[in-house]
Amino acid sequence: MIVNNSRFLTHKITGVQRYAIEISLILQKICPYIDFITPKNILQSQLAKGFNVNIYGNLSGHLWEQTELPFYLQKKGNPVLLNLANTAPVFYRRKLVTIHDLACLNPIWFSKKFNYFYRTLIPKIASNSLKIITVSEFTKRELIKQFDIPENKIDVVYNAVSENFINLSFKKHKNKYGEYILAVSSLSLRKNFKSLILAFNKLKLKGIKLVIVGAENKIYENPELKDLIEGNHNIVFTGYVSDEELVGLYKNAKLFIFPSLYEGFGIPPLEAMACNCPTVVSNVASIPEVCADASYYIDPNNINSIAKGIYEVINDETLQNELKQKGIQRVKKFSWEDSARKIAEIIKDY
Repeated sequence: MIVNNSRFLTHKITGVQRYAIEISLILQKICPYIDFITPKNILQSQLAKGFNVNIYGNLSGHLWEQTELPFYLQKKGNPVLLNLANTAPVFYRRKLVTIHDLACLNPIWFSKKFNYFYRTLIPKIASNSLKIITVSEFTKRELIKQFDIPENKIDVVYNAVSENFINLSFKKHKNKYGEYILAVSSLSLRKNFKSLILAFNKLKLKGIKLVIVGAENKIYENPELKDLIEGNHNIVFTGYVSDEELVGLYKNAKLFIFPSLYEGFGIPPLEAMACNCPTVVSNVASIPEVCADASYYIDPNNINSIAKGIYEVINDETLQNELKQKGIQRVKKFSWEDSARKIAEIIKDY
């Protein structure tokens, strides 16, 4: 028996939750011996029904994960616990854990409380897990360097693109922004939206908007953004949108821009590629590993470089078409089915 820590069903869907959901949907079909367990404060109720998830305990969040979940496992005879979303019970040793990145080690990007918690948690669960799964060779190298973890203890299992971004239809007339550049991400400092806005404002592109998709979160408060966009009708923050809306935004965009300072993987560029949208991305961290030759690269620490990338791609139709063609081929390199089966093979060893 394997237990899947399904606390990710209590969160809004971002990259980490997307990984956990897509992998779990396939694992439940190919590994019928997996037991899905979650606290009671489920947010993704429809998905929970699909997983036939077991609800256990009275607590929620990290407190549930560190106390009630281990108690449940003890009652079940201490089975192996699969954790797909960065966290796990610290003192439960029969576990596999996916660590998506080490962004938490940078104190500038998060609140002090958030930073302290994860700087304490991640090294401990990394050291006492049976196996670590991560989402890129870049993060694997970081784990080895930061925590002196043996290389054979870490397996890389990539993200992919949800079928939604390939199969969902959209209506072109629903485009309410005209011509626009698209950015998609949470509004954290490491996503580098301040530099993006400064670069966009510097270009003074006529008739072209900058549309930014991403739900605000108190952890990632960035008051500078409000000052930069105040009174500028060419910059639009949409907030959180559905997959169907996002597909339409990708497909109607002139280009997709991803100026992030750090990523453990970075799913949005692949989503854009799947929707036939040319991509401009940072040349740092895991991003070149993911995007290969299917994107135009910029230096995220250089506003002029960001502006140049936007200008070059938006004004070169030949380049746009080349990036679109390469992007469609690049997306095919990543598969949730393959990733889930790789995790299933890892599970068999325990």
